[in-house]
Amino acid sequence: MFKKIYIEITNICNLNCKFCPDTKRIKKNMSLEEFTKIVYKIKNYTNLVYLHVKGEPLLNENLPLFLEVLENNNILCNITTNGILLNDKVDIINKSKAVRQVNISLHSAIQNDLDLNKYMDNILNSVDKLNNKIISLRLWNLSDIKDNDLNDNIINKLSTHYKIDNLKEKLKENASIKVKNNIYINQDKEFIWPDIKGKEINEQGRCLALKDQIAILVDGTVVPCCLDNNGDIPLGNIFSESLEEILNKDSTKKIRNGFENKKLVCKLCKTCGFLKRLEDKRK
Repeated sequence: MFKKIYIEITNICNLNCKFCPDTKRIKKNMSLEEFTKIVYKIKNYTNLVYLHVKGEPLLNENLPLFLEVLENNNILCNITTNGILLNDKVDIINKSKAVRQVNISLHSAIQNDLDLNKYMDNILNSVDKLNNKIISLRLWNLSDIKDNDLNDNIINKLSTHYKIDNLKEKLKENASIKVKNNIYINQDKEFIWPDIKGKEINEQGRCLALKDQIAILVDGTVVPCCLDNNGDIPLGNIFSESLEEILNKDSTKKIRNGFENKKLVCKLCKTCGFLKRLEDKRK
């Protein structure tokens, strides 16, 4: 069993964040037939899916039907969104027993020069209407000095809305703060996405890919983790193979065994800033 499986229901986005490199793959929305086939093949391997790898999941018009499929198969889901369309999807999310958590990337507004007041008013209004869902309000951009300054505007809006004194100072002491019921504010440093042509920054490392998680791209390609932006480590295709066949391949086992022994088999993993961040925290 995996703790979670990522399903990329679209690799199309309505924003262009510098933090999140655009995929070189063909842009596509997943169909209901494709999603249903994936769920049927993975339902014995996890009880939680994340509806993203790349792209903005709220752009896929099949989302209500996807949530029905998950609910019918007793699978919960987390949705990660930039929040632009959230207000339009509140009713869909509230009606679904499948939706466990909504993660909102607040740094998206900063990295796209959006009107912060208008953006935050829309987000906070949407969050206030969401019922019985875990909400993570994320600022994952703390390596950029300019962004750090602009974060203050967002933090001030959150502080006023949730009536929290000294929120900025509290976030310095604790990267995650519960502000109300199931609502959390999370800060973290920006990490470097892995790039097959990028500089190698990891000589070794232990990753939870293929142990706690795998990811399925919009075309059905199965990859070890959600940071394989361009499908550079294709393990197989869920539309033409079973997940058991894919996981039992010698090439898949080699990668998994490598992670367990802190050996990085794939070039892409050697360029992963998220893995470096994990290893730094373990020291």
